[in-house]
Amino acid sequence: MKQITVARPKLNYSVDESYKSLRQNLLFCGEDKKVIAITSCTPNEGKSNVSFNLSVSLAESGKRVLLVDADLRKSVLVGRTEVDGEIKGLSHYLSQQASLENVIYATNIPRFHIIYAGIVPPNPAELLGGKYFKNLLKVVRDVYDYIIIDTPPLGSVIDSAVIADQCDGSIMVMESGVISYRFAQEVKEQLARCACPILGVILNKVDLAKQGYGKYYGKYGKYGRYGQYGQEGKE
Repeated sequence: MKQITVARPKLNYSVDESYKSLRQNLLFCGEDKKVIAITSCTPNEGKSNVSFNLSVSLAESGKRVLLVDADLRKSVLVGRTEVDGEIKGLSHYLSQQASLENVIYATNIPRFHIIYAGIVPPNPAELLGGKYFKNLLKVVRDVYDYIIIDTPPLGSVIDSAVIADQCDGSIMVMESGVISYRFAQEVKEQLARCACPILGVILNKVDLAKQGYGKYYGKYGKYGRYGQYGQEGKE
């Protein structure tokens, strides 16, 4: 298994405590909730940061964790790691261009492994709904305590629903003060139609200057336009 180095910025106290609280809430969901899909309504809400930091927090608590970057259309995970040579990722495995063993990377953080998204395929939803993705989840269930799957925004593309249909639970990340109630309900209802319970919603990027409570997670960088598939927002 190839070794990579991940760079995790030092979190301030309140943010670190929030991730520990999120980790404990997930642990209390039970051992049967081990494959978790994380999505959002639109780009830029911080779901990839949540997926990454939650995975690291679980690994630091002693759990064996696999983070799967299933955002095959626009991945940001590779920018946080140092990898020498060509990267083989999820799209390579799903299209049978690489074996599962060749797309799982060990990291400098003990018990924390990563599968990158890989190259952008022409048919991401079809690949994620196919037999090879089902086989991947079946195999890794027996190896890891938690499989955290970073999925595309459900308000932009259908991929998240396809993935969630094969997971034990799902989590929505929503940016405070940005997503309308109606749009959030539409995305929630679409996610609820999957054979996967919604475990909860994370309110992200809370402005402490306007709110009377602690920040749940810190400010994160821009996700960028969601390629030709995406939407910049919806009221």
